[in-house]
Amino acid sequence: MKLKHTISLLASLLVASPVILAQPEVPVNLPEFKEGQYIHDAPTVEDLRKDDSIHPELKKVILKGRDMFMNTQQLRGKYVFNDLNCKSCHMGEGRMNWSAPVWPAATTLPDFRGKNQHVNSLEERIAGCFSFSMNGKSPAYGSDDMLAMVAYHKWLATGAPVYEKNIGGRGFSHLGREKPELSYERGQEVYAENCAVCHGENGQGQEKNGEVVFPPLWGDGSYNWGAGMTRIFTAASFIQNNMPLGKPGSLTDDEAWQVANFINSQERPQDPRYTGDVKETREKYLNFHKHTNYGTVVNGELLGDHDNTGTKPFLKPDILQPRTFE
Repeated sequence: MKLKHTISLLASLLVASPVILAQPEVPVNLPEFKEGQYIHDAPTVEDLRKDDSIHPELKKVILKGRDMFMNTQQLRGKYVFNDLNCKSCHMGEGRMNWSAPVWPAATTLPDFRGKNQHVNSLEERIAGCFSFSMNGKSPAYGSDDMLAMVAYHKWLATGAPVYEKNIGGRGFSHLGREKPELSYERGQEVYAENCAVCHGENGQGQEKNGEVVFPPLWGDGSYNWGAGMTRIFTAASFIQNNMPLGKPGSLTDDEAWQVANFINSQERPQDPRYTGDVKETREKYLNFHKHTNYGTVVNGELLGDHDNTGTKPFLKPDILQPRTFE
């Protein structure tokens, strides 16, 4: 009981006192940019408001997109069916290096994407995030809501070169894809020591006054089995560069790998691409799932062997369509 009380008290202090989070007690140790990489300094809202070259109507659309990005929970039950916001994974308003800044999507798409094995547009990339990370469905292509999201992404890319792919701080992969030897028990220890204070002992996240302040990491309120964050290398790089909040780079590489494996050894809503058989689904999308624990046995349980879609009343949104060119 004392441990639970301490965790609850510390979490309350963190929520109530953002200053504590803003002043890390350990040095921030982020990776060095590689020689020759393009580094982009994305504009801020203040820059937008001062920029007289942008039409007032366009500013409204960009700000609407930013508002949707920062508070995606306002779309709960319409596009979003879990407790996450876009900013949960793309921190710093989607501007921040080493936290998958979103502007590169606007400068590198259309492009072939291995996840769905065809050429993706910017709209389709956004749709994927809603379908998997938000366990929902995206705004329709060409709709006002999608336009706002696209406008925000493209505005963040202001000044960045098109089709420059050697981008510093992009994505979540700096630790590489080759997993070290992983231990569920070691990951559990790292989680208890560094993550439970904010995300809860059971990964349930934390709310304050009805608002999610720390997102759940597994269960119905988290990302589904098709989300990029289920890939252990993705989660490990994100965690190492961004977590614990206010102390990025404080975990060792091995600690990041171990806790990423632990988090992604917990159940979550079904992959929207589910065929009705978890092993068949894993094999069909093995280019993706070879990096996840989906369809594998952990602690005697076959992960993903269920029909649970969380609070979402459907499995696969219609917008996830294959595309081929003859």
